[in-house]
Amino acid sequence: MEALQKKHVSALICLWLLLYGSFTLFRPPLLDDADSVHSEVAREMLVRHDWITLYANGIRYLEKAPLMYWSMALSFRLFGPEDWAARLPLALYALGLFLVVYAFGCRLFASRIAGFYAALILLTSCGIFLYTRIMIPDVIVCLWLAAALLLFWRSLEEEQPSRWTAWGFAAICALNVLTKGLIGLVFPLGIVILFLWLTRNLGHLRRWHPFSSMLIFLAIAVPWHLAAGLRNPAQGHPAGLAPTPGNVHGFFWFYFINEQYLRYLNQRVPRDYDTVPLALFWGLLVVWLAPWFAYFWSACFWIACLVPIVRRISLRSLLHRRPLSRTAQAWLLLGLWAAFVLLFFSFSTRQEYYALPALAPLALMIGGWLAAEESDPEALAGGRRIAPVLFFLGAAGAAIALFFALHAEPPAPGVDLSTLLSQNPAEYALSLGHFLDLSGRAMGAFRTPLWMTAAALFIGTLANWLLRRRRSLRLANCSLAAMMAVFLIAAHIALVTFSPVLSSKALADAIRPKLEPGDIVEINGEYEAGSTLGFYLRRQVRILNGRSSNLWYGSFFADAPAIFDNDESFARLWSGPARIFLWTEMENVPKLPGALYVIAKSGGKEILSNRR
Repeated sequence: MEALQKKHVSALICLWLLLYGSFTLFRPPLLDDADSVHSEVAREMLVRHDWITLYANGIRYLEKAPLMYWSMALSFRLFGPEDWAARLPLALYALGLFLVVYAFGCRLFASRIAGFYAALILLTSCGIFLYTRIMIPDVIVCLWLAAALLLFWRSLEEEQPSRWTAWGFAAICALNVLTKGLIGLVFPLGIVILFLWLTRNLGHLRRWHPFSSMLIFLAIAVPWHLAAGLRNPAQGHPAGLAPTPGNVHGFFWFYFINEQYLRYLNQRVPRDYDTVPLALFWGLLVVWLAPWFAYFWSACFWIACLVPIVRRISLRSLLHRRPLSRTAQAWLLLGLWAAFVLLFFSFSTRQEYYALPALAPLALMIGGWLAAEESDPEALAGGRRIAPVLFFLGAAGAAIALFFALHAEPPAPGVDLSTLLSQNPAEYALSLGHFLDLSGRAMGAFRTPLWMTAAALFIGTLANWLLRRRRSLRLANCSLAAMMAVFLIAAHIALVTFSPVLSSKALADAIRPKLEPGDIVEINGEYEAGSTLGFYLRRQVRILNGRSSNLWYGSFFADAPAIFDNDESFARLWSGPARIFLWTEMENVPKLPGALYVIAKSGGKEILSNRR
């Protein structure tokens, strides 16, 4: 059994190295917006030697919890402020998530193959892979939530809940709060309380060392919040000076009320974000867990057909305090876990990636069913019925990818990809909004990933069908995992191809050899639109007509640098003695007095200067 465990863990680590821990760390360059803004926050943390107040472009950045930035700053200290070093911590957190899910599945179902399948599903899922390409903390939230609930499950197996499970749960909840605010406590505690209430076991909380656990939680979670509040208080405003967010409200209002409570109610200021339609939010679960989600319905049907479990998990049994079997409790915990996350965000503003914390329990459900199917393939024939459907869908997807690969003309050498795209600016507030710009004309630039996708979908789903007919279920499941590995590599290649539209690194590289100490780099619009300039040039940039979004609140503090220009002040700069490098979208060039010179163009953006 131990040899089997080492084999499973080794396989997971090898696949992680292929998809997360090798070439995907180095390309593409950091993207504008979240990628480079968050990397710049971590870089400035080191430069300022300030691990309490976060800064972006020299301005207080008080929106986010610090743990992801601490991790990136530590990576920068070890390896230097490189883009791959920025990505490394998130990749390691993802590995931790896969291993925790593996351990959770082994314990829930008393089956190592169930844990392996659950981790494999998550490792090859589009959702986790995609949102580790972007520097956001949601995968870390998934890790802490899974680890906290694993410790809770361990405590249920003990006659007297141990201190180490209670204190570990408290510490992990505190780390989750330091990762993404109050949901780090709301999610695990809400799921646990709801589970214990439904199983008539609320007394478990009294036995689970609540007082000492609360002290541990507070000891970890409170110090940074208290220090950040003391360092960033409401400042007051002199008579005659109009009140601003920075002097009327301090850190606690902005961080807890504005960024968490008001954001949940869709009333956060400034209003610089959009919300995914509810049907799309739920529907994307199929994409995030494709193709494995096809087996979720078989798992649900299987659970419903387990008569002893259904009897014990019915409303009548709960009302009459009948104890649930361990198997029933396992499925109940997983169902509550997924439902709590999805329902919580169904009543709030939401982005596509807010569903990520629900993927682990869904993967565990599917992994448990795949393991049961493997142990009794005759009783569980749902996989054999689903296999031809998956093949039909895979063949259809392969045909579409093949059509574009064969018929789309490759762009001429030197053609900017942005000129082949459509424009949908109304969708850019969504995390995947820019990908809606893809058009038939642009597909010629993606012929290699299209060929890879076509081959992977056709061969993978066909192999799964044929192997399931021969009852070679483990090989069938491995064929789907191999298919997804190829598909994710193809998706990464496509992202690298698309990256000039999403990143300004090429423009930063064009500026760097020409920059002198007194030169000015300016972004036309919001800082996030060209934020890679600041990270790769290692310097502060000025902002033209873009006092909004992430820099809005911090810009009102008394110590905020005067880096915001309007048309009049920028016209004076442009006509002055300093050399200006202006980043701008090619379709949004401001009116400039005097001569202008084009320094570089890339991805629909350009650098203009007032000097040759």
